[in-house]
Amino acid sequence: MKPKATAIYLLQRLLKMLVTVWVVMTIIFFLVRLMPSNPVDRYIEDQMVQYGMTYEDAKTRASFLFDMDLDQPLSAQYFEYLGKAVRLDFGESLLSPGVPVMQIIASRLPWTLFTVGSGLLLSFVVGIVIGTIMAFKRDKWYEPLVTGFASFLSAIPDFLLAIFLLLFFGVFTWGGSTLIPIQMLRGNYSMGVVPGWNLAFIQDVFLHALIPILTYMLSQLGVWILLMKGCTTSCLNTDYVTMAKIRGLPPGKILFSYIGRNAMLPIVTEFAMRLGLIVGGALIIEQLFVYQGIGLELLNATNGRDYPLMQGVFLIMSIAIVLCNFLAEVFYVVLDPRIKGQKKGG
Repeated sequence: MKPKATAIYLLQRLLKMLVTVWVVMTIIFFLVRLMPSNPVDRYIEDQMVQYGMTYEDAKTRASFLFDMDLDQPLSAQYFEYLGKAVRLDFGESLLSPGVPVMQIIASRLPWTLFTVGSGLLLSFVVGIVIGTIMAFKRDKWYEPLVTGFASFLSAIPDFLLAIFLLLFFGVFTWGGSTLIPIQMLRGNYSMGVVPGWNLAFIQDVFLHALIPILTYMLSQLGVWILLMKGCTTSCLNTDYVTMAKIRGLPPGKILFSYIGRNAMLPIVTEFAMRLGLIVGGALIIEQLFVYQGIGLELLNATNGRDYPLMQGVFLIMSIAIVLCNFLAEVFYVVLDPRIKGQKKGG
């Protein structure tokens, strides 16, 4: 593919991504303001009933917390909302008055990215290695066992895995004691540990995150094994691989240049989709382990009807998914330049 054609293709995908983000922002705006018993009116009613505020005082407070002037026309509110959303200004939390929503997201999001991202990356690397080996060892006695175990893992909900690991490491006693003290399975780090780039804090953080990371890894490992095995097996039976073997090419070149490159195409799509779901995919697991990430924060916001925080988290989640889909398009062009021509022709 020529560099100019590649640049045009990627620019088209980028514009498509920006339009999608704009549509999502627009939908969120109108859902909050136009649905029956919308969150703004409900908040005003709650302030009047619970705290005895007048309608005007409650309305002024709602305008401040929701970051909008309720006396403005809807069109003016919309453009003001877009301008603030571009600056990642989502107003202030209702449950934590005076605290900007983006500050809460910025303090919780890294913990979720750390645990879910680590689990996803570990499962991806281990899964494609095992899947590739199983594709080459289809005639071995242990291949059905590994494939069956991968199918079993992919069928178990992640919260059931989390409960089992919680019992195994923190409740069941082995030799008179648990493998990990139960208090280590709650929170991001222990009380009394000074946060910072010191060995004690890093060790404590990894210990607290160990079981959540293991949960995310095991819950996705089976999918990668089965997907990589299927893609590799289909590539092994193609004519171009047969011709490469007849030509006497080294096995390593055949594996990486002919098999791996083509087998990774559907893997890239799946990885990008799961990468985009990192932000919101930890809600139940973080609740079980009381892990202070964005998933638990979203759950608390939902239970407490903290609409500005919910709005900000949902928008960040949507942007993450759209951005990861764009990255998948970029990876496709790198792995297989024919994709550009096929999409254009289609």
